Amino acid sequence: MRHQTVLIFGPPGSGKGTQGRVLGSIPGFYHCSCGDVFRRIDVNSEIGRTFVEFSSKGELVPDDVTIRMWHAHIRAMHGIGAYKPYQDLLILDGIPRTVNQAELLEEELEVLKVMRLVCQDEEKMIERLRRRAIKENRMDDAKEEVIRNRWEVYRQESQPVMDHYPPEMIAEIDAMPSPAEVLRQILEYVIPIQNAHFRKLARENVAG
Repeated sequence: MRHQTVLIFGPPGSGKGTQGRVLGSIPGFYHCSCGDVFRRIDVNSEIGRTFVEFSSKGELVPDDVTIRMWHAHIRAMHGIGAYKPYQDLLILDGIPRTVNQAELLEEELEVLKVMRLVCQDEEKMIERLRRRAIKENRMDDAKEEVIRNRWEVYRQESQPVMDHYPPEMIAEIDAMPSPAEVLRQILEYVIPIQNAHFRKLARENVAG
């Protein structure tokens, strides 16, 4: 069974993690942030050193390392019962970041919707990242040149991921308003998805 998945996609500072965490607090959803997974890595381990090497320059971590870490996290969360693949809809942010990652994950993910957070004011997003770096002690967001490089990496490497999915699968969300307004936009799409998922589970339970 492939993981029933909603992707949250957008440039650095667009609020992917914030929205993902809110959705993950709702029963029936499980949120996995690839960025959070990486930040919990022991920086003295082999994978941890690789993460620091690339993230400190605002570059993407190699695809094979990213996929390996994602697999390990999902297996661990399934093992302790935090994530129930049969029941929960998986909310992913930070992965896939490249077309190659999307292709590597096709056998495991059934993507139901892509929530694309759109930011018209890049400078405002950069300022948002600076404030977050101070508040959350994220050293990878503290330097302006690193932030701007992350935006450029997003445009060059991550943006083409949108072309990997059918246009009708992508919902564009204005990321500039308040977090509550952004959540309202997202819920317009994910509520029907969850309702359909619950109806499917009910039919299967009856048939079983």
